[in-house]
Amino acid sequence: MVTTEGKKTLSSHDKDKSLTNTGMSFLRAEWRKLAIANYVVDESVLNKYLPAGTELDLWNGNCYVSLVGFMFVNTRLLGIKIPFHKNFEEVNLRFYVKRYDKGEWKRGVVFVKEIVPKPALTFVANTVYKENYETMPMEHSWSEEDELRTVEYKWKKNNKWNSIKVEASREKFQLEANSETEFITEHYWGYARVNDKKTNEYEVTHPKWDAYEVTNYEIDIDFAAVYGNEFAFLNAEEPASVMLAEGSEITVENKTTIRI
Repeated sequence: MVTTEGKKTLSSHDKDKSLTNTGMSFLRAEWRKLAIANYVVDESVLNKYLPAGTELDLWNGNCYVSLVGFMFVNTRLLGIKIPFHKNFEEVNLRFYVKRYDKGEWKRGVVFVKEIVPKPALTFVANTVYKENYETMPMEHSWSEEDELRTVEYKWKKNNKWNSIKVEASREKFQLEANSETEFITEHYWGYARVNDKKTNEYEVTHPKWDAYEVTNYEIDIDFAAVYGNEFAFLNAEEPASVMLAEGSEITVENKTTIRI
């Protein structure tokens, strides 16, 4: 695909090939049933989180942050299944960036915070990748009834249970090219700010995902308590869109450090 600047952007087809790589990935797992709520925000909200060497990636001129809940399934770290850390929930708040490198735009995500239920996960991610993980009690539920699919993720902060719940069709559909859902799900790089001059970069590989038609949703979150006062305004905002993606097998590759 080509950006409006006329410069090549890495496509999902490029990433499909890397799933067949037999090298040792840092992490292999499945990401399943991704419930995604997207909010349009002013770009200035994200300035302090923007890693060096990246710029915001907009869709139709809009700057998005996304709340994403999903399951890690069959997780292996450096090829090893860690006891009691194979299947677990994650909820994150993220936004979208791009970086121009060797004639191509790399489209990626930056995480404001990632919530998981296991302290060891938080330690590894914060230490190795300089991400902002936090450990909280978490729960999830998936159910199917007639034509209805229900997916819910919950996490507890300051004795309050926060949640995102999505009701959707049971039948999947393929993503439409250049759609909002494709934009949200087709980012294949992760970026983490180390300081004003250094950024960690890592590749995430997976095939293009299918999605479900969302029919209803419920979001009950204290954004200020979970993500900080600068995101308190989201308590009064309705998401611009809500999605449910099936997910797939994924890999997270070893990081490199960019120095600006």
